[in-house]
Amino acid sequence: MQFKKLLSLAGLLSAVTALPTIEVVSNKFFYSNNGSQFYIKGVAYQKNTEGVDSSATYVDPLADEDSCKRDIPYLEELGANVIRVYAVNATKDHDACMQLLQDAGIYVIADLSSPDESIITDDPEWTVELYDRYTSVIDMFEQYDNTLGFFAGNEVITNSSNTDSAPFIKAAIRDMKQYMSDSGYRAIPIGYSANDDSNTRVQSADYFSCGDSDVISDFYGINMYEWCGNSTFSTSGYESRTEEFSNLTIPIFFSEYGCNSVRPREFTEVATLYSDDMTDVWSGGIVYMYFEETNDYGLVSVSGDDVSTLGDFTNLKSELAKISPTSAEASSVSATATELSCPATGKHWKASTDLPPTPDSDVCACIESSSKCTLASDVDSDDYSDLFSVVCNYIDCSDVNADGETGSYGSFSYCSPKQKLIYLLNKYYEDQDENSSACDFDGSASLATDASTASTCSSLLSAATASGSSGSSGSSGSSGSSGSSSSSGSSSSSTSSSSSSSSSSSKSGASPKASASLTQLGMFTIFSTVFVGGLSCFLI
Repeated sequence: MQFKKLLSLAGLLSAVTALPTIEVVSNKFFYSNNGSQFYIKGVAYQKNTEGVDSSATYVDPLADEDSCKRDIPYLEELGANVIRVYAVNATKDHDACMQLLQDAGIYVIADLSSPDESIITDDPEWTVELYDRYTSVIDMFEQYDNTLGFFAGNEVITNSSNTDSAPFIKAAIRDMKQYMSDSGYRAIPIGYSANDDSNTRVQSADYFSCGDSDVISDFYGINMYEWCGNSTFSTSGYESRTEEFSNLTIPIFFSEYGCNSVRPREFTEVATLYSDDMTDVWSGGIVYMYFEETNDYGLVSVSGDDVSTLGDFTNLKSELAKISPTSAEASSVSATATELSCPATGKHWKASTDLPPTPDSDVCACIESSSKCTLASDVDSDDYSDLFSVVCNYIDCSDVNADGETGSYGSFSYCSPKQKLIYLLNKYYEDQDENSSACDFDGSASLATDASTASTCSSLLSAATASGSSGSSGSSGSSGSSGSSSSSGSSSSSTSSSSSSSSSSSKSGASPKASASLTQLGMFTIFSTVFVGGLSCFLI
């Protein structure tokens, strides 16, 4: 009986210390329990991989209880109420660190991507692999009340040459919002963290803010390093940026800030960021960064268990202690935001409002199980690119390609490179009336001995073909796929793999004779390329 009383008391204490969740109303954040406004006073909290296993691409800062116990008192001393983490391992336990952060009154904004699994700037895709990565992070962190939000991407769009990546990020936002709803989770805000590119920053913010509620970003972050040394509201560029984003209908904040051209950083911008000059538009910011490293942005120097505060730490602590931003109340803010128009395409902005389909792992698995002509088991993934190039010279490969500028997305563009290649090999085989010699390619392809003819796969593939070709509207938010990714499907290879077919040519002319071998097809490609105007180094 006494033990049960202790458990009840522990549960009561936990409930008392639980932080209220943070909600979005119009262009501001609010505490869910009392409706008062929440401003982000954040610090980027993630170290590099120095001194760890050479195979590691990142160190999960929220899976190390000892480090959290070491560092959180310093974050608390600073007056921080948010940390940003750039990559987390969803297979690890985060309970201890998240509880320590909650006890300190600190919320977390976590990036959903990782260095190995992210939407790539110059080869953007929204795939089953990325869908599974993103949902795994949400599954891990949805349980914590101090999870403030998620970033679906960080500086994916870098300039006007790669704005075609925007639809893939927005599709990720759409699908993660739907996933949280379907899973019965709290509607945790999800947004995008942009760079401060002069040619794209306004269009980018408008793009992620436009459309129906099921596709728009819940918030928008911008990595801002314009204020250096003792600048001012007008000379720093802050005044111009505030005017540019004044019509934004979602919260915007600095997802990174803290120019280090003068050290120690004085952080005089803090007073302005939380002043009436900016708080109608901005919701605070996240200082880059906690750990001192070779880039000289640190607030503290860490050596083992020892933490030494730097001049930046002292100055930031002093500036944050002085602020007293004007606070709005959720009840006084209109919850019905004015719908923002999507930016027109032009010289610097070329992102379609049509979005890629929702990845469906069952569809991709059906490609592998039902194709009569498949990839030979001994073909290395390094050779996929050459094989794509050969096949796509003779059949239309648009079914596996995606183009964020035109808004054209193949029905199977979200599958893995291997699955895409199997689809194309089988398509060529079928185009050649299933002549056995059409499934060879010098041993790179072979006839499947156990191809499934299940009606389930047939209907899935037919539905995907019917719905995926044109993408989905960024205004309507309708999915271009028959369903969301299921756990039963296989994941694709790394998103940065050169074996992806997205850059392959997609010709729809006549196919070569069925008896042609891979070498013959390659020679035909060389001849065709020379004939058109010069050899372009195509080698088999």
